[in-house]
Amino acid sequence: MIRKIQNVHVAGFRPLISPAKLIASLPAGEAVRTLVAESRETINRILRHEDRRLLMVVGPCSIHERSSALEYAGRLNGLRRVFRDRLCIIMRVYFEKPRTTIGWKGFIADPRLDGSGDIEAGLREARSLLLSITGLGLPAATEMLDPIVPQYIADLVSWAAVGARTTESQTHREMASGLSMPVGFKNSTDGNLQIAVDAMESARHPHQFLGIDLNGLTAVVKTSGNPNCHVILRGGRSGPNYRPASLTAAERKIRAAGLTRSIMVDCSHANSDKQYERQEAVLKSVIRQKAQGRRSLIGLMLESHLIAGSQPIPGDPGKMRYGVSITDPCIGWEKTEELLGFAYRSMRDIK
Repeated sequence: MIRKIQNVHVAGFRPLISPAKLIASLPAGEAVRTLVAESRETINRILRHEDRRLLMVVGPCSIHERSSALEYAGRLNGLRRVFRDRLCIIMRVYFEKPRTTIGWKGFIADPRLDGSGDIEAGLREARSLLLSITGLGLPAATEMLDPIVPQYIADLVSWAAVGARTTESQTHREMASGLSMPVGFKNSTDGNLQIAVDAMESARHPHQFLGIDLNGLTAVVKTSGNPNCHVILRGGRSGPNYRPASLTAAERKIRAAGLTRSIMVDCSHANSDKQYERQEAVLKSVIRQKAQGRRSLIGLMLESHLIAGSQPIPGDPGKMRYGVSITDPCIGWEKTEELLGFAYRSMRDIK
C-alpha cells in the first residue's frame, strides 16, 4: 500500500477561468479606463499634498448583492458631483472579508451566501459590478485580500486597502508593491502603527514573488515598488487612535521613517468602539483637527449603506432586508448625506 503524502487534506481542485479571459468577456471601455487613471492620479496628488481636497472612502462594509450596491452608487455619485471641488469621494466596494475565525468570506468567495463557494461566479459578478459603478463616473475602492484576485479586477480599482489582519504579511506587502493604484495600510488589530509604517517602506521597494500572470499561469512576479502608499488609523484593542495625541505620535513615526505624512482615519472599527453611530463623532473630531491645521490628515473612511444597522445572513435569502449590511453595522443614507455635507462645508475654511 502506497501511503498518500501530498494534498492529504485537499478535497479537490476546480479549474478557474484565467484573468485574461474574464477581462476579455467583461472589458473596460475607454471612459472607464480614463476615469480609473485620472482618479488614481488625483488620489496620488492628495497623498503628496498637491491637491487640498479631502479623500472620502464611503460605502458598505461589504458588498453582498448587486441591486442595493448600484442604488447606493447612484446616490453617492450624485453627492460626488455636488461636492467635487472640496471632497474626492470614492465608493467602498469590498468583495473580500477577512475572518478572525470562520464566517462568510465575501462576495467573491461566496456570491450566493450559501456556502457553495462559486468563486468564478463571484469574480465575474464582482467585475461586472465594478464596471457598472465606474461607468457612472464613480471611482471604486476595495480591500485586496487574496493575492490572486487583483489580476481579475484591479484595472477597475482606483484605491486599495490592506487590512489590519494582513498589513504585517510579507505576501500582502509584496502584492502592494506591484499594485497600480495607491494603497492604504491599516494599523494592526492591537493598534500597532509601526506595522503599517513598515509595510509602506516595504511596498515602495521592488520585490520578486510567486503569483499568476494574466493567462492564469504560475509565474515569478517582479515589481518596481509602489510609492503611493499611506497609513490608515482604525484604532485597536487599546482604544481609538484618531485623537490629537495619537495623530501626533503617528506623524512622528512616519517622519522618522522618511515617508510622506499622509494619514487617513477609519471612522469605524475600534475608532468608534464598534458602535456605528459613533462614526459621526470620529468624523467631526478629525475634521476639526484638519481645520486647526493638521495637514497630515488627507482622508476619512465611513462604513455606510442605504439603511442603518446590520442583519445576520438568513437561512431563507428571500427574508433578507434590502440595503442592510450583513457584516459590520453601517450608518444609513440620511446620516451619510449629512456627514458628507458637514465635511464639505467645513473644508471651505481650511487653508
